Amino acid sequence: MKSLLPLAILAALAVAVLCYESHESMESYEISPFINRRNANTFISPQQRWQAKAQERVRERNKPAYEINREACDDYKLCERYAMVYGYNAAYNRYFRQRRGAK
Repeated sequence: MKSLLPLAILAALAVAVLCYESHESMESYEISPFINRRNANTFISPQQRWQAKAQERVRERNKPAYEINREACDDYKLCERYAMVYGYNAAYNRYFRQRRGAK
């Protein structure tokens, strides 16, 4: 009986400490994780947006050969499955490259 009272007090204290809701944790509820459609692009300036679009156009024009091969392989399901096992280079060679001597 003597040890039951301190054990109960200790358990109540543990529950109070573990279940305490501090004000720091409430800050996450104040800001919505989603932005409405009107304000979606306001954090990027028009100049930065233009630069990003220009950079993307340059990247699309100057793709390396392995990226072009990978995209071709991704569009063909059998090639994509083969690539998961043996790699994209082997899959592209198997499905898209002409074999030596054949035209």
